[in-house]
Amino acid sequence: MSNLTQLNERIFLIDAHDLGRKARTGSYIIQEEKITIVETSASPSIPYILEGLKELDIHPNDVEYIIVTHIHLDHAGGAGLLLQHCPNAKVVVHPKGARHLADPSRLTAGARAVYGEDFDTLFNPIIPIPEEKLIVKEDQTELSIGPNCKLVFYDSPGHANHHFSIFDPVSNGIFTGDTIGVYYHELVKDDLELILPSTSPNQFRPDAMMESAEKIKSLGVTTIYFGHYGMTTNVNEVYKQLSFWLPIFVDAGKQAFAEHPLASPSEHKNFIKERILKEVTSYLDERNVPRNHDVYEIIELDLDICSMGIVDFLLKLK
Repeated sequence: MSNLTQLNERIFLIDAHDLGRKARTGSYIIQEEKITIVETSASPSIPYILEGLKELDIHPNDVEYIIVTHIHLDHAGGAGLLLQHCPNAKVVVHPKGARHLADPSRLTAGARAVYGEDFDTLFNPIIPIPEEKLIVKEDQTELSIGPNCKLVFYDSPGHANHHFSIFDPVSNGIFTGDTIGVYYHELVKDDLELILPSTSPNQFRPDAMMESAEKIKSLGVTTIYFGHYGMTTNVNEVYKQLSFWLPIFVDAGKQAFAEHPLASPSEHKNFIKERILKEVTSYLDERNVPRNHDVYEIIELDLDICSMGIVDFLLKLK
């Protein structure tokens, strides 16, 4: 079965099977004069990307740019390995992320702290990228990938300080990584769109997230390409849901800290996750989504990490 989906006449989505799951993280292939890949996922995903390129009849030697929206390992962990297969490519990264791709030791240590004994299975190998292979893009700078296409990069913190979003003028779309949320593709078949904020540690800032969303909204895009997973043209629903869910996430954290002032961070995380899951479950109940729907498994996984990020954010405010 193909892991390749054609989104429009020049952009394709490859299912990268992050965490061994379908429709979890995707890599986008932009077929312009200069073949461009947006997002690599982690190293175990690279075989899926290479297979997708083969299906598109694109030789890895012909890939010119590999863009990562940010350096979290589920978006950029496989960049070094993919680069070994695409020797003529350069990796495009946010200014605050470049040094961590050149020397991923701190990035690796942070992920090990979160994922523990599962780290090796989920992420190895993480290969450093030579500095001469890195291209840094500041806010509102451009990258020409074809005679009629200059991608524009927008600094978009909130999920992470090393995050940019990439505007594609040809499709009037934007690749948003995790900045404005996770799109639960599992619900598309049920004619339902659910977008939840991604509040993972350790640079989550709700005010910056909303400011980034406003910046993206001001561009008037008609398509959003998510890191997790797929695209939507229902852009106003994305902004609406982010504005709805983000206060619920943060308030769950504040309530947990207020009601359990002596609890440990791990206990606070569990309280927060329980509160948010209750809200999401109620929301999906109202929309007749059965509680045995496969979306719940990935929502619970996400909320575990999101709750860690909320704890981290609130502890920094103390």
